Amino acid sequence: MKVDAGILGQGLASVPARVRALEAEGYDGAVSAEIASDPFLPLALAAEHSERLELLTSIAVAFARNPMSLAVVGHDLNAFSQGRLILGLGSQIRAHIAKRFGMPWSKPASRMREFVLAMRAIWRCWYEGEPLRFEGEFYRHTLMTPMFVPPEKRFGAPRVFLAAVGPAMAEVAGEVADGLIAHAFTTPRYLREVTLPALERGLARAGRKREDFEITCPVFVVSGRSEEELLASRTATRRQIAFYGSTPAYRGVLERSGRDGLQEELNRLSKRGRWEAMGELVDDALLAEFAVVGRPEEVPRLVAARLSGLTQRVLCSFDGLEREQRAAALALLRSA
Repeated sequence: MKVDAGILGQGLASVPARVRALEAEGYDGAVSAEIASDPFLPLALAAEHSERLELLTSIAVAFARNPMSLAVVGHDLNAFSQGRLILGLGSQIRAHIAKRFGMPWSKPASRMREFVLAMRAIWRCWYEGEPLRFEGEFYRHTLMTPMFVPPEKRFGAPRVFLAAVGPAMAEVAGEVADGLIAHAFTTPRYLREVTLPALERGLARAGRKREDFEITCPVFVVSGRSEEELLASRTATRRQIAFYGSTPAYRGVLERSGRDGLQEELNRLSKRGRWEAMGELVDDALLAEFAVVGRPEEVPRLVAARLSGLTQRVLCSFDGLEREQRAAALALLRSA
């Protein structure tokens, strides 16, 4: 199992030192997310200050952009990093796409499938000289003059991973992507019973092999060296789980855990801004389904037990451990 860590905790200025430290300690990947900052600028810095780390957006919001714009930035970062980019894309949800980004929303799984196929058509035009003639339901790309073809072609296109919670998007990932990004708001049971079967259907549709595909998953961690730290971590994680659980698109995950009706209650509270009350609805049993809970030195073993046999990568840093303990944690997860 490969182990990745996030790089944006303290803003752009902290990225070079963070990336150098991760590479020196033996992490496999550096991850940038589109939350309160651009997902690509940190990876440009990460590429400049590392030689080996794979560089992953987890995620960049696809529908806030178009296939041509992401084909360009994907090419640029992959070329600059000498082939180390993994372009991780997600759909986000209707409210954010329509109200925050002001972009069209419809048929997210079908749109994402077409989005990736359009990017691949653009890349084939650049790297293989194939005429650009992509005409789909959502995207149309039929013009490419020599002036706009990137001159650097040695490293080709980046790998594309798709974030998926529901089975429809997991099928799309299996059909057109190189990997799947599971959400932290998931459980081992949901991965086994919903995500993986859907992924296999997509792979079968495209005639592809499972061994040529990667799954990565971030993990909620509840930990601390004192009772006060553990309580603070537990409270924060409960609220984070409740926040995600309030989203209608994630209802199926809660229902698979036997919590029918909880999503609607969380959603009602979220609309009233009752964030603390939402967290209180995540009891200890549900917390244990969605997170690993233990002392810092126990966390690597718990993460390995949770994801072994399910994923090929994990997003989980071990900043709370001593350097020697971090090395042991990485070794343990690599063998999982």
